[in-house]
Amino acid sequence: MTAIPRRRTRRAALVSALSALVVAGPGLAGCSEDPDAGTNGVGKLPAEQIQSRTRTAATSATAVQLAGNVVAGGRTYKLDMRLKSDGGSGSVTAEGATFQLLRLGEQLFLKADAGFWTDADGKGDGSDADAAAADKLDGKYVKVPQGDPSYKKFSGFTDMNVLLDGLLTLHGTLETDGHHKQAGIRTIRITGDKGSGGTLDVSLEGEPYPLRLVRAGGAGTLTFSAWGKTFALTEPEKDETVDYGKKLPTS
Repeated sequence: MTAIPRRRTRRAALVSALSALVVAGPGLAGCSEDPDAGTNGVGKLPAEQIQSRTRTAATSATAVQLAGNVVAGGRTYKLDMRLKSDGGSGSVTAEGATFQLLRLGEQLFLKADAGFWTDADGKGDGSDADAAAADKLDGKYVKVPQGDPSYKKFSGFTDMNVLLDGLLTLHGTLETDGHHKQAGIRTIRITGDKGSGGTLDVSLEGEPYPLRLVRAGGAGTLTFSAWGKTFALTEPEKDETVDYGKKLPTS
C-alpha cells in the first residue's frame, strides 16, 4: 500500500527538479557555454584591437583567395582571385565581359575572348580587319606592357598587399556585433558606424584572418579563404602568348 505513494512522491520530485532546471536553464547554460571557449581569444577584445589583429594577420599571410563584388569608379567588378606576395591569378568580370589575369613578379598577362578585344575601346569600326585582329587574341595570354595605362589598373587586381590594404578598413566608430559563422568557421563581427561603415567577420579559429567583408556604402561584398595556402604560378607557353611590345592594341 505504501509503494504507490512513494512512486508518486519520486515522480513529483522529478517533475519539480525538471521544472527548476527549465526555469534556471538559460542561466546554467550561460555559465557553461562561453562563445569564446576554445577560440583564439580575439572575440573578447575591443573592436579596434580586433581590426588591428586581423589586419596584422592578413598582411603577414603568404597567400589568400578572395571572391565577390567590388564597386569602384561607378563600375561593379566581380572577382575570383588567388593571390600571394609575388603574383596572382584569377578572373575579373566587368560590364558583362570576363577576362583572366595572371601576374608573375612584374610580368602581367591578360586572357580574354575575341569579343573582349573587339569592344575594349569602343572604337572598332566592325571591319573584317578588326574581327581578324580580335580573333588572333582570342584565348591568348596577351602580355600587358608596364608602360601601358591599363597595366596599373589590371595589376592592382593581382596585388595582394594593395587589395588588402585598400579593403580591410572599416569607417566610423567601431563596435562588435556578436558571434557568427562564415563557411562553418566561428567568427566575431565588427562594424563601422553600426554597419553603415562596413562589417567584417574575423575568424575565431586559428589566426584571426578576415573571412567576410561588407564594404561601406554598398560598395561590394567579399569573402576570404585559403589563407596561407600557397599555389603555383606558371608562365604561359610561348605559343599561347602574344606580346605587343610597349602598348596594347586597344588600351
